[in-house]
Amino acid sequence: MSLSLDPEIAAALAPMAGATPPAVGDVAGRRALWEPIIGAAGAAQPFPADVTTGEHHATAGDGARIPMRWYTKEGAAPGPAVLFFHGGGYIFGHIDLFDGPVARYVSASGVPMLSVEYRRAPEHPYPTPLEDAYAALRWLHEHAAELGVDPGRIGVMGDSAGGGLAAAVSILARERGGPAIARQILLMPMLDDRTPTPDPHIAPYVLWSYDDSRTAWPALLGDAAGGPDVPATAAPARLENATGLPPAYIEVGQLDVFRDEDTAYATKLSRAGVEVEFHLHPGAPHEFDSIAFDSDVARRAIADRVRVLKSL
Repeated sequence: MSLSLDPEIAAALAPMAGATPPAVGDVAGRRALWEPIIGAAGAAQPFPADVTTGEHHATAGDGARIPMRWYTKEGAAPGPAVLFFHGGGYIFGHIDLFDGPVARYVSASGVPMLSVEYRRAPEHPYPTPLEDAYAALRWLHEHAAELGVDPGRIGVMGDSAGGGLAAAVSILARERGGPAIARQILLMPMLDDRTPTPDPHIAPYVLWSYDDSRTAWPALLGDAAGGPDVPATAAPARLENATGLPPAYIEVGQLDVFRDEDTAYATKLSRAGVEVEFHLHPGAPHEFDSIAFDSDVARRAIADRVRVLKSL
């Protein structure tokens, strides 16, 4: 029996059928295509009335100001917090497009989040996005007391490229001796610059495509993409020693281009003695939870994420 889309996801994707994808290397075309879709998906559900936001900024190593948005639930007790990195293949997306999803995580879990406007490739290639993420991690630790945050209970979270960035900053923090990260929550993370041969079982159903990866990784890494000298802090799948990394929650759809690299990463962490919870969702392509948020599989995935956030 061959793989197929979950029926509820297929129904949600039907209006998108027939769209012509941009050519390999066309970053501007991908921004024009995907940012309106992400924005519409994020705003399709109500913004929680019990969540308030505040604007902050961190200073990166090169002196740049990194905008950040702090989300808190009214009446929530002090305790953990999460640093959130949005998706977009490192080449598109910004925190405004993810306002609704982040706020809904905060409302459902009670855990405050700091969403980071890291700089995007190709205008800002590696290591700039990573250093922006690390500056935000340091800022959250340095301001933990005034924000009512326990610095021993700070997690990192992201979807797609944001999940890859959460994994990468976890590796970087280990290399630099801190700040501490209590858990990494990696949602369909983008981890491996060595774009695989297309899998014919999933190729008809992908949202983020193999050509998208062939565009995004060179935008981030330049000519080094796919070669022998890419560090694990750029592409976490390159990691050789996972010892001492934070406990991880990892999930991916079975019809996602990132399926194999995410499965392999979960195994790699497990073999190094890192606690891992891993979910593979049948019938689900990339970003299924955003496009088909009313589907049963999306509801189950979001409930699991909220449970993990509450456990911090």
